[in-house]
Amino acid sequence: MQQTTRVQRLIEEQGIVLMPGCYDALSAAIVQKVGFSAGFISGYALSASLLGKPDFGLLTPPEMAAAARSVCAAAPLIPIIADADTGGGNALNVRRTVKDLIAAGAAGCFLEDQAWPKKCGHMRGKQVIPAEEHAAKIASARDAIGDSDFFLVARTDARATSAKTGLSDAIARANLYMEAGADACFVEAPRDDDELKEIGRWTKGYRVCNMIEGGVTPLHTPEELRAMGFHLIVHPLTALYASAHALLDVLRTLKEKGTTRDEDDLKKMATFEEFNQLVSLESWFELEARYSNLRNAVTVKSR
Repeated sequence: MQQTTRVQRLIEEQGIVLMPGCYDALSAAIVQKVGFSAGFISGYALSASLLGKPDFGLLTPPEMAAAARSVCAAAPLIPIIADADTGGGNALNVRRTVKDLIAAGAAGCFLEDQAWPKKCGHMRGKQVIPAEEHAAKIASARDAIGDSDFFLVARTDARATSAKTGLSDAIARANLYMEAGADACFVEAPRDDDELKEIGRWTKGYRVCNMIEGGVTPLHTPEELRAMGFHLIVHPLTALYASAHALLDVLRTLKEKGTTRDEDDLKKMATFEEFNQLVSLESWFELEARYSNLRNAVTVKSR
């Protein structure tokens, strides 16, 4: 019997779950500290932060698994879902990818039906593999999960393949993938509210919606999307875009002025004390003192 996952329990408890994206240990720790109940490792964001490159099929599954390990360790109190992209190949590759993410501590993954090399869901030029082929990959992922606490989201990018039939194809694919063993479906890049409502009306099970600033899908609040039938709301790039904007701003200032001593410039950054609180520095001093005292006590006793 399939176990109830942490993510499923959150959905049942909250009705709608808002998941911001993170891309490294620090951003994950901030997501947890701010009070979110779940987080998401975006492949787009990780490709940018780890490789300095776009979401263009350049990130590999082992790189995502390695990042998931540090991200999950930095935010141990909340479930973190990872972006598995296309799973690294065929159904056998998917099996290994899922096992690696489970071992890294991830609480779930997104698995999409794009043809390789994949692209960001809101970019042009996407293609999808046959629906039956992806259904087999979903079934492989479900077998790999077994009784692990791991939430499987089946994503389809078929909406972008045709202005006329793309949405209906995407809905049909989403339902097929649910039958193959997914816990939730994710129709990527609907164009307007009518399409969002169609997805909420005709797809089965839990539904995921992606909110990308500047993307093709209109931005909505979680409650607005809940009314349309969605359960998991992902903001995968909010933190990345905010961080990039802040870095550009302060580094341009440093380049132009040669210093950040002006009060207006200092206000753009966390203070030394604020950052130390963010990474829980004082708790490490306490541990250092504890073990130093223990070591001294053991040394005295042995004399």
